[in-house]
Amino acid sequence: MVDGRDQDRPGTAGLSRRIGAGDLGAVAGIRAALRELWGHRVAEDPAFTAELLTSELVTNALIHTAYGAVVTASLTGDVLRVEVRDFAPEPPDPYLPASEDRTHGRGLLLVQALADAWGVRAQGAGKVVWFELSGVKPAA
Repeated sequence: MVDGRDQDRPGTAGLSRRIGAGDLGAVAGIRAALRELWGHRVAEDPAFTAELLTSELVTNALIHTAYGAVVTASLTGDVLRVEVRDFAPEPPDPYLPASEDRTHGRGLLLVQALADAWGVRAQGAGKVVWFELSGVKPAA
């Protein structure tokens, strides 16, 4: 289940949602909320990239931890930022999957390849994995 509230501050469009442990069905809801949030504010290419990367980070948090996640997204000026907080202290481990493992292990590699900036920071009993897309233009 996804719950939370969208945030509106002057000059910033934002979203904050909590996802219950193991609720992989909520990933589609997060994508829809992002599309609604960014709507005409973000051109199609960066919006699609942000949805893809957010889906990867949320899925990682739900598969590799047992505590759920909190997703926050903001658009300030031309910088789109997404943070996914989980409640497990172990750092993420990007790895190159074996050739026979075709469905797992590429999420952080996609984030590394497609985000303008990304990182991990400790937060309380867990961590936040974040990314930014810079130079985001409004939809035409």
